[in-house]
Amino acid sequence: MAFKEVDSRGFLPLQQAAMQPSGKVLETILVSSQPNLEETSRNGETALTLAVQAGLEENIRILLEHGALPHNPNSKKESPLLLAVRVRSYQMVYALIAHGAVVDQVCSKRWTALHEAAQVGCVDILMLLLRRGGQVSVRDCHGVTPLSVAAECANLEVLQVLIDIGADVNAQSYKGESVLMDAAGSGNPDCVDLLLEHGASPDLASLTGHLPIHRAAFEGHYLALKKLISVTSKMALIESGQSPVHSAADGGHVQCLQLLVDSGFDVNALLDQTISDNYSDMRRSALYFAVSNGDVTCTEMLLNAGAKPDLDPLQCLLVAVRVGMYEIVRILLASRANVNCYFTEVNDTVFPTALQYCLKDEEMISGKQAQ
Repeated sequence: MAFKEVDSRGFLPLQQAAMQPSGKVLETILVSSQPNLEETSRNGETALTLAVQAGLEENIRILLEHGALPHNPNSKKESPLLLAVRVRSYQMVYALIAHGAVVDQVCSKRWTALHEAAQVGCVDILMLLLRRGGQVSVRDCHGVTPLSVAAECANLEVLQVLIDIGADVNAQSYKGESVLMDAAGSGNPDCVDLLLEHGASPDLASLTGHLPIHRAAFEGHYLALKKLISVTSKMALIESGQSPVHSAADGGHVQCLQLLVDSGFDVNALLDQTISDNYSDMRRSALYFAVSNGDVTCTEMLLNAGAKPDLDPLQCLLVAVRVGMYEIVRILLASRANVNCYFTEVNDTVFPTALQYCLKDEEMISGKQAQ
């Protein structure tokens, strides 16, 4: 009966032994009580999954030799093989496969051991999985392939291996996000270069219309952005309905903004109406993103580059005044923002909305009058 009693954590003696460094304890329990090897703990873990997560290679060998099933998952449907990859153990992965583990077994999110190897960046484990039947085209519940995972995690060597065996460099997730977009998000210029060299298109848009260049600009990855500027087509940018200047301003990355300006991008480019309509404030300009984020540096940089302060239905000055951003108000007024602007969505008169917003703010209104 003692072998059926659980401890305070909900573990049976077999499961406790599976997590102990000494294999002799585990063997003693297996011989003495002949327990059910697939019985789970309170948290849904088998003895094998617990041993794998603890990284105990000897215990895994013992359990497998006594008949533990290599495909029984934990409560998250994560297989022992996937867990072995996560802890970066080639020996455990090899042992599990040798005892019949299914290489492409999926968890509840349809994530496989190959996805996990791409994420942790273990090339030797990745190649073992591929030799034992792992499919490079396998997708998780979001439509993400192992190549996309490697790109997102900036695992260059894994990326190279997967490309060499035929992974699709233009694969897109169910949201339309391409492998190159994931690489742009990681910011690794070598990953971006490798994908471009093997035919990845910089003009594949996601369902939101974003391109890899937008992702790099938003994340502030200067070197990746520099590479993508030279290869992204003007037509793709036009069709996207948004400029990477918007993305850099939204992300608050002044260096990327300056790079885009120096490369000839228009600081007064407006969001396409279909995109602008997704925002309750109907924003259209890059300057609006900077102002609404309270970003003094990007606001000043855009204005110095020629950004016009009065291009949005709800003008930038109104946004700054409404939330009391004194420094941005000062910068906008110095750039000749219209102090008499009004917003008919707020009031149906022509009394300046900016003044209405600051009637209860003596410092703000006196600052205006000083102008």
